[in-house]
Formats: sequence, C-alpha cells, structure tokens
Amino acid sequence: MILEMLAEALYHGRANEVTNLTRRALAENISALQILQDGLLRGMDRVGCEFKAGELFLPEVIASAKAMHAGLSLLRPLLAQSPSTRLGRVVIGTVQGDLHDIGKNLVAMMLEGAGFEVIDLGVDVTATRFEDAVRQFQPDLLGLSALLTTTMPEMPRVIAALDSAGLRRQVKVMIGGAPVTQHFADEIGADGYAPNAPAALELAKRLQAYRIDNENPSG
Repeated sequence: MILEMLAEALYHGRANEVTNLTRRALAENISALQILQDGLLRGMDRVGCEFKAGELFLPEVIASAKAMHAGLSLLRPLLAQSPSTRLGRVVIGTVQGDLHDIGKNLVAMMLEGAGFEVIDLGVDVTATRFEDAVRQFQPDLLGLSALLTTTMPEMPRVIAALDSAGLRRQVKVMIGGAPVTQHFADEIGADGYAPNAPAALELAKRLQAYRIDNENPSG
C-alpha cells in the first residue's frame, strides 16, 4: 500500500521519494490527515522508537525529519483547513547567547509533523523576546533550547520574565539541550525536560493532554 511505502521512505530519509509518494497519495484521493497519520507519522514513530533504543543515530533522525518536512509541506495547506487536526501551539527558540539550532530545528519539525502549530523564534533569543512571543501568540507550550552550559542560566531568566509579566500560568515550559537535565528542569521550575527530539514530542503531547484535562475537568 502506498502509505506503507511512504512510511518506509520516510524511515530511510528519502525526501524526494516522500514528496513523490505524498503527491501520489493525494492524487488517489487519500485524505491529508490519513497520509499524515498512517504514512508520515508511522514512519517517524519507528524512527523515534529506534533512536530511543540506540538503533538509529542523530544524522539518520535528521534525514528522516527532513523527509517528513518534505511531505508535510504538501499536506500543510490541506491540514490547515481542518482545525481539529491541530494539537496545540508551540513557541520554540534557542536562548540568548547560544547559536546552536540543529536540535531545536529537529524538535520543531517533529512537533509540526505531529500536528502542532510551531512558531520558531530562531537562535540567540532574549528573555524579553520569549515573553513578547508568549503574549503575542498565546501558545500552549514554550520550548527553550540551550546547547552550552554557559547559556543554561538564560532558561530561568525566561521563566522569571514570564512570572513578572503574569504569563507563567498560561503556558507550559519545556526545556532541552545537551547540558540540560531533569534535575535542572526541576530546579528552575520548568514543566518538563526532554533529552532528544522524539522525547520532546512525547513530552509536548503529555503536557498538552494535561492542559486540556485540567481546562475541561469532567464532573
């Protein structure tokens, strides 16, 4: 089946093949949502599981994420017509003083592929810029990335800025990056920590489900 072929091509990071198969699937009147769920995300789920198990490595994950982005670029206009497919809105960026973006970009691509609306602020983002973005875009989640030990202190500064502005309660903050740990996340009052992109996607889904459950309590 074409969606199985699509998942396989994505797993192997073949962006051109993913583009062609996505076009074929659309031509066969398969819905954009089904292509996303049973093709792209099925392939990316396999990548995430094997990366977590140590069977795949970062270059392969990046290739698969780029292939997913290639397919997603064709589906995005169609998915945008269906608000029910959107999981939530995420603002993401690398903190001030840090110019690293590979990990952050990978997380952004995986979140977008899974159905989140992603606003990527880029690198070297000040606490004030994060604060302004939360005020402007009203995201459900805020993702902070740091790859240098020297830039980690910017993360609590962002959280402090949100506190001072009265915005902290309205957004869940997730952090990540090579030097970052769960202990550090707990210490600075972040809502979650993820060691890699697949884990960041799982965390985002978990935090968003928690938000929805608490905003709409049963009984």
